[in-house]
Amino acid sequence: MSDRSEQELVRFGKLSKLREQGYPFPNDVKVNAKAAVVLASEVQDPATAPRYTIAGRLVQIRNMGKAAFVHVLDGSGKIQLYVKKDVLGDAAFEAFKDFDIGDIVEASGYAFVTKTGEKSLHVEAIRLLTKALIPLPEKWHGLRDQEIRYRARYVDLIANPEVRDIFKARAKIIREVRSFLDNRDYVEVETPVLHYTAGGATARPFTTYHNALSTSMHLRIALELPLKKLVVGGLERVYEVGRVFRNEGLSKKHNPEFTMLEFYQAYATFEDLMTLTEDMFVHLAQAVVGSLKVPYGDHVLDFTPPWPRISMLDSIYSVGGVSKEFDLQTLSGVVAAAKKHQVHLDEPQDWGRSLEALWGELVEGKLINPTFITHHPFSISPLARKNLSDPKITDRFELIIAGMEAANAFSELNDAEDQRERFEAQAARKAQGDEEATDVDEDFLRALEYGLPPTAGEGVGIDRLVMLLTNSSTIRDVVLFPQLKPRVEGEEETAQTEEAAASAK
Repeated sequence: MSDRSEQELVRFGKLSKLREQGYPFPNDVKVNAKAAVVLASEVQDPATAPRYTIAGRLVQIRNMGKAAFVHVLDGSGKIQLYVKKDVLGDAAFEAFKDFDIGDIVEASGYAFVTKTGEKSLHVEAIRLLTKALIPLPEKWHGLRDQEIRYRARYVDLIANPEVRDIFKARAKIIREVRSFLDNRDYVEVETPVLHYTAGGATARPFTTYHNALSTSMHLRIALELPLKKLVVGGLERVYEVGRVFRNEGLSKKHNPEFTMLEFYQAYATFEDLMTLTEDMFVHLAQAVVGSLKVPYGDHVLDFTPPWPRISMLDSIYSVGGVSKEFDLQTLSGVVAAAKKHQVHLDEPQDWGRSLEALWGELVEGKLINPTFITHHPFSISPLARKNLSDPKITDRFELIIAGMEAANAFSELNDAEDQRERFEAQAARKAQGDEEATDVDEDFLRALEYGLPPTAGEGVGIDRLVMLLTNSSTIRDVVLFPQLKPRVEGEEETAQTEEAAASAK
């Protein structure tokens, strides 16, 4: 206890005295109302008024001698309580005077309006349910310290009740996504988190060890491959909402573990999924925001359909401002345009990767309203079907909103021999040091050899979707427990600093 603050020691002392008096940490609470219910009720004659019992956390105490005004916060909001010695009796009022901000209490009484016009609960009985042993942080009301907010989300939810609304909205978004797909005959499934081969995306996996099987395994980096196996098996419309893990950096748009929606539909194309995606996002905007005009940062995003559909190559001309004098169909043209616009190319010998680098630098950040970017290069799309007219590109799209990817989809590759060649090319890249490249997944190839129907599939990042629909500027605001650096004793580093450092990498 030597490292406890003085305030904490006082609270532990109060708890010790309560234990001596037989304090049981009560568990017989019979709540019949929330704060919001009391605030919405009609004020009646005290003799006949309905009695309410609420429970919540004390967040403000104003003692006035033989009476006190306190505020209690519960799951529905905050309400003022009027506590009077003459009503409670001497013993109960003395016990109440030992309550602290942060304590969880039960209070019973009737609704009334104070002289200042505030509807409140006139308390007839109040008791301590849980003693808070650590005080809320200094200036906790309206807490803005990012370090505390993200590391101690429970304190954030107490100090900033509006944060609860973000996570209630998140829950609603996921419910609405499920309902939308369920109503279109999709079947929700669950697939393994542990895989022998990390596949379905280009990303560095987290690796673990399975003791019973004496083998290394990977946390999944995507939901894709198991879901397509199910389509092979005859589940023609499937989806999963699940956690995905990628061993990558931290930024405003990235958290190493995140929630992904993936869905697959047999006998559909990437163009069909553009229409479906547009319908789903419009539905979500209406259900969650109540409008197709969605505020986000300094912008108001317009979700009104139809949304623009433009190829990656064409967008570099029309949005990126690259002159038509550069022939972007050729590697030399892309390299020349990159030199002109001072865009660094990691692989200047690869047309597709260089085109993507040019697009990422000159176009992506300028796309604010929902826009479908289509026909990505073959070399960056190892699981997508080649375009029949131009084999350098694939039948794929990304949905870009507010300068970030909100969805990624394509017509699936169902040629097992072509898929094997692409896996082997990925494995060669991995052997050369590309930690995000994938291995050959023999089990998935065997599934394809049984025959995958013509299929389209899509992934939607739930966290980014929540960011967009709740006007949240960073992914850490929409993940209850975001990944942070381990706390080092004596080290003063805020979550904002960590995020800035990660973004710079």
